Formats: sequence, C-alpha cells, structure tokens
Amino acid sequence: MNKEYLSLEKLETYKLARELASVSWKAYEGLDWTIKKIMGNPFIESTDSVAANIAEGYGRFHYLDKVKFYYNARGSLLESRHWLDLLVERNLIELSLKEKYLDLYKNLRPALNGLIKKTMENKKSLIT
Repeated sequence: MNKEYLSLEKLETYKLARELASVSWKAYEGLDWTIKKIMGNPFIESTDSVAANIAEGYGRFHYLDKVKFYYNARGSLLESRHWLDLLVERNLIELSLKEKYLDLYKNLRPALNGLIKKTMENKKSLIT
C-alpha cells in the first residue's frame, strides 16, 4: 500500500484560505491609514490567521492538535467575516472585493468543516 503524501500547498482548504487572504489584502490596501488602524488591521490579521492555523494544524502529528488548529482557523474565519461586514456596512471597501470575499468564504467554510471531519474520521480508522 503506497500512499502519496499530500503537501500543504496542494490542500484545497489551504489554497482557498490563501486566496481569501489575497482578496482581503486588496481590500485592506484601499483603506486610509486611520481605518487600517481601527478596522483594517484586525480584518487582515484574522484573515491571514485562517491559512496560518490550517498550516500549523497540518504540520502537527496528533489528530487532536490538528483539529485544535483547524477550529482556531474556523474561529478566525468568522472573525474575518465580522470585520468584512463592518467594512461593507460603513461603505469602506469596493463591492466587487466583497463579492470575491463572499464567494471564497462560502466555499472555505464547508471545506474547513470537511477537513475537521476527515481528520477525526482518519483517527477513528486507525483505532479500529
């Protein structure tokens, strides 16, 4: 049985999170200095944290460590969405960037849940 190792860069959930970070950065760049400090920084930090937590979890050995970081990524994703909603509500970002963000978000959220589920299932298959 020869299993091929899936690198982090090929993991679909990670690729979506990195793409979300790129779109978020474009929105962040368009903000003026004051807004960046008040709302932009927490927005970009939480968005970047999604991919960072996926990467850290993927590099862990024990399934519970992996899942903990994937849960952190999910929390960061929801925080990022909170900041996006405030930026949109206050008319501070372009609607086209909002739409790109939301398209990625709607795919990333179930992908992240699937990664958590798959990690837990893989653990169970090792026990039985």
